[in-house]
Amino acid sequence: MRALQIVELTGPQSALRLVEVPEPEPSHMLTPGAGVVVEVHAAGVSFPEVLQTRGEYQVKPPLPFVPGSEVAGIVRSSAEGSAFAPGDRVAAFCMLGGFAELAVAPEFLTFALPDALDFAQGAGLILNYHTAYFALVTRGRLAAGETVLVHGAAGGVGTASLQVAKGLGARTIAVVSTSVVPTGKMVVDTSVRFPELEDALAAVNGQTRAGDNVFLDAQALSERLFDDHMPANMIAMGAAFQRGALPVSSTSMEAAV
Repeated sequence: MRALQIVELTGPQSALRLVEVPEPEPSHMLTPGAGVVVEVHAAGVSFPEVLQTRGEYQVKPPLPFVPGSEVAGIVRSSAEGSAFAPGDRVAAFCMLGGFAELAVAPEFLTFALPDALDFAQGAGLILNYHTAYFALVTRGRLAAGETVLVHGAAGGVGTASLQVAKGLGARTIAVVSTSVVPTGKMVVDTSVRFPELEDALAAVNGQTRAGDNVFLDAQALSERLFDDHMPANMIAMGAAFQRGALPVSSTSMEAAV
């Protein structure tokens, strides 16, 4: 079968090669001897794959290897007694091996894909949206009416966080680097360019109580601005957590994803 392998650690523009590899066995490292084999129609690309092309992610298989942590497609086979049958539409977290025509995922990380979602949507669902929900609800204890600021709002986890926050009834603020995210598109109440962030935070702080803010940082930003202008439940996630950007000062909660 065809697959994309990382063959060298030179970054996303040069590390990948299209190769022919044997089809995988119906077994996953997390469930040895069993696994759901998926005919891949779409594979998600997120920060783990980018970091893996440079050897900077915590999961470092020996070269060469097939990256790709999440896929969507059609079940080819599953273990006896499985809840999935050949022909089922699924989204799955396979951890590795997703950039191929066939991938294997553990059944407990395989999910039925509703007809309302296409395969591309399914492939982008698991990592980003589960991370966003975990950060906002489990760690951030977000409640309706609170304010969520997302730094790194244009990325996969950032856009998912804005959508999940809005769905939970929060006010949303998107922080981006060079271009402004349009407001009034259901998920963003306010958008801010990074150079104007400090002034924007000062204005927001006058409209909210300290305990009613959640700050999600996907870009390893210093927490100093938020101590001064927007006391918040601060959560480092994704690339920020990878870089060790843990909140260390007098915010109301310290957590990481």
